[in-house]
Amino acid sequence: MNWYLEVLKKYFVFSGRARRKEYWYFVLFNIIAFVVLINIDQAINIPEVSIVFQVFSIGIFIPGLAVAIRRLHDVGRSGWFLFIIFVPFGTIWLVVSLAKPGVNGPNKYGPDPKNIEAISSSSILDENI
Repeated sequence: MNWYLEVLKKYFVFSGRARRKEYWYFVLFNIIAFVVLINIDQAINIPEVSIVFQVFSIGIFIPGLAVAIRRLHDVGRSGWFLFIIFVPFGTIWLVVSLAKPGVNGPNKYGPDPKNIEAISSSSILDENI
């Protein structure tokens, strides 16, 4: 859940990099939330109006776009590569790119988020000793 909240804290942050864990936990939580919200909408039984689902979808559109762009930055690609979904088989390429490990070390989009977490967690351990 912390990874999901981390994405929501960076609601309009399109720069920088996002780890695979951050992106895929966000996707997983959204899939679970979509299933729950669809069931709620069916229980409310308002024909052809899925208000709860639509409000949630609109609310997470921008952070979902932002984390996908940051994830592409982590693998060394521009955020504009999201438009590849409009090319035949582009969605497959996009999913593979989002699933690849990020570039080790800093790249032109920022420092490696994996190393930042390792450094910060080791400094916390050093302070406790």
